[in-house]
Formats: sequence, structure tokens, C-alpha cells
Amino acid sequence: MPLPDLSGIHKEEIQIPTRDGSSIRALTYRSESSIKSGELGPLFVYFHGGGWIFGPAEAAEGNVKALAEKSGIVTVSIDYRVAPEFVFPTAANDGIDAVKWLAANAASVGADPSKGFIVGGESAGANVTAVVTHEAVDAGLSPPITGSYLRIPYLIHQTAVPDEWKAHYNSYNDHPNEPILSHKDLDYFESHYKPDLKSPYFNPLLWPSGHKAQPPTYFQISGLDPLRDGAFIYEHILRAEHGIPTKVDVWEGIPHGGTSFLPMLTVSKKAVGQTEDGIAWLLSQKK
Repeated sequence: MPLPDLSGIHKEEIQIPTRDGSSIRALTYRSESSIKSGELGPLFVYFHGGGWIFGPAEAAEGNVKALAEKSGIVTVSIDYRVAPEFVFPTAANDGIDAVKWLAANAASVGADPSKGFIVGGESAGANVTAVVTHEAVDAGLSPPITGSYLRIPYLIHQTAVPDEWKAHYNSYNDHPNEPILSHKDLDYFESHYKPDLKSPYFNPLLWPSGHKAQPPTYFQISGLDPLRDGAFIYEHILRAEHGIPTKVDVWEGIPHGGTSFLPMLTVSKKAVGQTEDGIAWLLSQKK
């Protein structure tokens, strides 16, 4: 597979301090032309997937060039700490700490959150994203997050689904042995991350203060994903119950992670443009 074209993009590694006195690696991506002009761009903070046990910060590179060139976006991809060395809730805490630090130090990476402050991620990274956006609302983060991007998100454990949602949560039982993410894979990830299966820091769909103040949210959902229905339930809650703007792209017949692990598929190539359009939509929703 060809590496992403990063010509004209300045890539830099930074360290972000964490609450336990350590620091985590992050990669920043911004256009070289914006550096020359001194123009600050919207901020996009990204959390990679990988079941809380693997995945590089470089996973964001498929879209950073187009985002920088089309919207002037500065992408910061967070290399949060992973299991088994760092178990739950380290990934969630690292995500919260990273976004708080970037909110206070955005200019140092060439960003201006007043032009847009988007947080997003894939799979486990989308789980971290949802935790971060809820924590930010509760804490009154300033500047506020203006958009959330949830790509094939993990939002609730199958044993934690409330009774009122169970009739709408069928994907886990319907897709036990799909490629890329099966029940065995989920069990493996959980055995290493060691989450509290009742905690909202693992199940952001159960956030105690609710979801009414969440930012506009863009969803990408795979049809053969055992996690699929958690995303559909959350999208319904945001849009139908709280009037929060949402945008949804559904990849029918595609397993969890299929557009990332199988880039040669037509749907995977289409997903690159959909992501760019979805992020642009989130920017357009900024109040």
C-alpha cells in the first residue's frame, strides 16, 4: 500500500503532559503555507483505533493533507498509552489530558480553536473521543469542542445495554464471527485493557449527566460491525431526543475496520472523501 502523500505538510512530534507526571507523544500536521503566512487554522484532535492495545498516531495521515489544504485544519494525532502496560482508564485519561492541554496551548501547534475545535477517532479511539467530549462538557472546557467525529465507535459494552435499548441492540449477536472484529477479538482486547464494564469511561453512552450539551456529531458506521447498533442508538439520542445536529455515513456489507484494513475496496476509497466532507460539515456547524 502506498504511503500517504504529505508533500506540503509540516509534520512535527510533540510531548503532552499527563496527570500522572508523565507525557504522551503526539504528531501535529499543518500546511507549510500556513506556517509561512502565520495563519492559524481550526484544530482537529484525533485518536487512533486498535482496541486500546495497539495503533500508531500515524493512523491519521490518510486525511491530513486534504484537511489542511481544503480547510486549513491543523491535525494533532494523539499516541495515547495502551494496554497491557497501561490498563483502563489510562487511554481515557490521556485523551482528556491531551484535549485540555491543546485547548490551552493550541497556538503552539498553529491552531485557533475559535475557528473550529473538532475531536474524533476510530473504534477504540472513538470511544476515547466520546469520553472526552462528555468530560469537556461537564468541566466547561474553554474554548469548547465544536464537533465530534465517531468512526465505527465503541460506545457501550453488550452487558451494559439498558432494557429500553435492548430491542434496538442486535448487532452484537447478529455478527459474532465477522472478519477483523469478532467476539473473540473483543474478548481479547478487554482482557488486556481490563475495563470496568459498568463505568461511563468505558460506556460513554451511559454518561451520568446525559448527552444534551454534546456538539454536532458525524458518524461513520459499518453494517457488519458487532458494535454498529450502539452508534445508531447514540445518533438517535442526540438527534431525536436533544436536537443535536448529526451526519451519518453507513457502509453496508462492510465489517468493523474494513475501510481501514482493506483500502483497495471501492467503499474504502469513497470513505476518504466522505471523511473530508464530514469534517467540513462539522466545521460548518460551529456557532
